[in-house]
Amino acid sequence: MNLVSIRVITADVARLVDFYERVTSLRATWATEDFAEIRTGSGTLAIGSTRTVPLFAPGSARPADNRSAIIEFRVDDVDAVHRDLAGSVDDIVKEPTTMPWGNRAFLFRDPDGNLVNLFTPVTPEAVERAG
Repeated sequence: MNLVSIRVITADVARLVDFYERVTSLRATWATEDFAEIRTGSGTLAIGSTRTVPLFAPGSARPADNRSAIIEFRVDDVDAVHRDLAGSVDDIVKEPTTMPWGNRAFLFRDPDGNLVNLFTPVTPEAVERAG
């Protein structure tokens, strides 16, 4: 089994796609106006409209209602990305900080309130774990 993607449901697909394109410096692939994907080398962030929820199960997902998941991206230099995103991120949760497990992390919320963590392994142990 392989984890393929994380899907975020939103009331404004274009706004969220624009935000994640700026954060990742990657272009989204649009399937329809209700669904786009941002593909990285190791996984995909899928962004779907509230109009897609009934296709799965009506009422099974609500936009802008998540306080339990963190969308994470490993970056080469979290401090440089932090500087590059200055002014693009409104809701910063934690400025770049080296965590006890050896990753330097920058946490913020996307326009729908989902928590995003950009991180760089910085200690020898963290770099080794990251492979």
